[in-house]
Amino acid sequence: MDELVLTAARIGLLVLLWIFVFAVVGVVRRDMFAGGRSRRVVAPPRAAAAAAGGGGGGQAPAKVRKGRAAHQLVVTAGQLAGTRISLGETQITIGRAEDSTLVITDDYASARHARLVPRAGQWYIEDLGSTNGTYLDRSKVSGPTPVPIGVPIRIGRTSIELRP
Repeated sequence: MDELVLTAARIGLLVLLWIFVFAVVGVVRRDMFAGGRSRRVVAPPRAAAAAAGGGGGGQAPAKVRKGRAAHQLVVTAGQLAGTRISLGETQITIGRAEDSTLVITDDYASARHARLVPRAGQWYIEDLGSTNGTYLDRSKVSGPTPVPIGVPIRIGRTSIELRP
């Protein structure tokens, strides 16, 4: 009788272990492959930006012009290439989180990856403790860093620029 109870307990534990493994695989799969299905994009898609006179994602990067204020944030590479966001006096948050100003579905972006903050007529990029880092041109951002117009900001596979 004791051997029967021990065998039933072993089989029960094995079944619970497999249920746990399948649950973990399902959660990881759902997180990795959710992609753009449940994500919202605050900025207009490429077609709307092109219709509004924005051009497209295939144009060359703008030359850096000193003394001019940035009025637009443009996604130049990645899934949202061609997306334009008008800049105002409020900060722009970038990441995978649904409440970000620019929601990017890049696997290499953190939920709250970076933010652009206006200070005295100049925009500054700050990394918010992301796993893979934020890069201004080819330099890793370690603190609040001024962003010149036309210099690419890279977050994973996504590149963005400030434009006049």
